[in-house]
Amino acid sequence: MTEPVVFVPGMMCDARLFEQQFRVMSSERAVMVAPITQGERVEEIASNILDQLPQRFALAGLSMGGIVAMELIRRAPDRVSRLALMDTDAQAETPAVAAARELLIVRARAGRLDEVMAEAMKPEYLAPGPRRMEVLAIVQDMARDLGPEIFVQQSRALQRRRDQQATLRRIKVPTMVICGAEDRLTSVKRHAFMSELIPKSTFRVIENAGHLPTLEQPQATLDALRDWLRQPLVQG
Repeated sequence: MTEPVVFVPGMMCDARLFEQQFRVMSSERAVMVAPITQGERVEEIASNILDQLPQRFALAGLSMGGIVAMELIRRAPDRVSRLALMDTDAQAETPAVAAARELLIVRARAGRLDEVMAEAMKPEYLAPGPRRMEVLAIVQDMARDLGPEIFVQQSRALQRRRDQQATLRRIKVPTMVICGAEDRLTSVKRHAFMSELIPKSTFRVIENAGHLPTLEQPQATLDALRDWLRQPLVQG
């Protein structure tokens, strides 16, 4: 069976986050990108997404998209055939980070979204090199198109998110945990721990990439996702 693939983008991102992987993979199978713009809680976002998805699908989420993906498989484990978690976090928001988001929310509502995004996605979160500024510009473009109210909604969802470590322990489908080697936002060490929690998962580090490997190293990320899609499905 060739399952459809559903990509879930990160905070203030859209289909452009997966543009190069989407372009190649869509010639091989059905591919879609699920928006995370409906709801102020991760649970609400996931519920709205499930209503729009095929009955069974492969699921890949990056950053906040990975957080939503974990909620999707928690809610509907029978509908997810396989899972890829990229540069994400299974833990609940810490009080300090949740409080810091309040200041960003105020500034975004005051018309300073570009400034807020420059702080939320710092250059050092990406790997150094000629692609860094190009990727940051793409992030800014996506954020401007989504606008400040989506920033507020997604910030609220992240503040209130649940710890999903128990969810990871219950995953039974083929799973790949992927992380940029130079991700300073969600570390390689944290991803290695996540992979250890998931039975029979595989762990892939993308060299010369930080928090957004789909944009920083699109071919290496595509290769990892193809390997993930080749893993045998769990029967029964």
